Amino acid sequence: MAGLAGYRGKGEALEKVRQMMGVIRHRGAEAPPITRRLRSGAIAYAGANMEEMSGENAPYVIMDGALLPDTDGCGIAGTARLREQYLRHGKAAFSNTGGSYACAIADDAEWVIARDHVGARPLVYYQSPWGEFYFASEAKALKGFAPYVQELPPGHYYSTLEGCRPFAEVPVELPPWSGLEEAQRVVREVIFKAVEDALFQGNGEIGGVALSGGLDSSIILAIACRYNPELKAFTATLADHPGEDLQYARLLAAELGVEHHVYEITLEDIKAIIPKAVWYLESFDEDCIAGFIANYYTARLAAGHVNGVLVGEGADELFGGYFRELQDIADAEEKEKVARKLVDIAYNTALRRLDRGWMSNSIEYYAPFLHPAVVALSNLLPLEFKVHGEKKAVEKWILREAFRDILPREIADRPKMRFSRGVGVDDQLERVIPDNIGEKELKQTPASSSGISLQSPKELYFYRLFQEQFPSAYEELTARWDPFK
Repeated sequence: MAGLAGYRGKGEALEKVRQMMGVIRHRGAEAPPITRRLRSGAIAYAGANMEEMSGENAPYVIMDGALLPDTDGCGIAGTARLREQYLRHGKAAFSNTGGSYACAIADDAEWVIARDHVGARPLVYYQSPWGEFYFASEAKALKGFAPYVQELPPGHYYSTLEGCRPFAEVPVELPPWSGLEEAQRVVREVIFKAVEDALFQGNGEIGGVALSGGLDSSIILAIACRYNPELKAFTATLADHPGEDLQYARLLAAELGVEHHVYEITLEDIKAIIPKAVWYLESFDEDCIAGFIANYYTARLAAGHVNGVLVGEGADELFGGYFRELQDIADAEEKEKVARKLVDIAYNTALRRLDRGWMSNSIEYYAPFLHPAVVALSNLLPLEFKVHGEKKAVEKWILREAFRDILPREIADRPKMRFSRGVGVDDQLERVIPDNIGEKELKQTPASSSGISLQSPKELYFYRLFQEQFPSAYEELTARWDPFK
């Protein structure tokens, strides 16, 4: 886990960067930031692993996230490896280096920030009309300096000389396959390797798995336990009305013999976290906030036991978990296009609430389903392998079949359920909305000041909290999960 920030320009560069880092200190476990001063400005990094700033001299490289295991034989790991690649290949380094990361490279002549193709790690920036350049992991760090911010898209870099540019995807080698049975074998092989790589990236820090009880996190735990049987499992549920997920999480934990910890979320917990959820997420989207609550309390539970976890996010977008949104589309080409868009927007919906939920508790997370090889394989699989059956289609079908032998039948056959609904949070959010916010108030304020439609009274409440904490220009950070727009 890490918080990144930097300022390129004249004036009190170090003081500005320190202020920015103070706002996002939760991303670095409140460790004192390491700063570097350049003639052109200053950058800072704070995190559990202080090796994630590289370079005794410029260019300085800082990174949030982790790179995949070294396959190029250079023998260098982490940020030092990224710096070495940059010195060798320039911006082509981003196409040569796989992983889940956001990074910044600062030299006197040019500053560059970059984000991997999936984009689980956030990064925002602002370039002023007079040439000042700011960047940070989260927009709240720039609130006192930038009238608005831009989010760096996944698979892009921003250069103070060139502007925003895409870069090529990291090439991956996949086992050959032909037909459904061989595709199942390859899915299994690639995901096993992705879990192994994630444990390597964790460098001994991974002590558990966030276990929702759904198919995806169950697969991750079942595989990971084969590499480390001492892993713990962490689950959150609603105290008064436990969601369906809990029974399945307990079933798998018992079958695997892992130490299982459960956090019971109370109504008071939900009331207390909503303003903070808006702050951490930098969003007033109701679905994002509901999902954040479950992630936040799972992370808070895990924080008392481990420094890092594996998570199951990404499988829904990659393997047809949202097929109900696709089944009314008759045209096969259009259906594939929409399915691809689900992956493209995942960083700003499911991955945002994942990142902010875990980082707000200073817990590092690793998502094996976001491994470049898994993403590349998913792009090659036809949709009918993911959503199988004519009369009663089954979502994530190839995942279910590939791992059926290591899962309880009840989990392998379990229909998908939204994370926050499975936990039980969705049904309780209505109870925490103030009495003076209802349908009448929603009709009076049907949209945000920037024109984003407000979907319900509770979203109006979240929007008002957002207005208290952020400038109106920051509203555009709120993104919808909507593949049809």
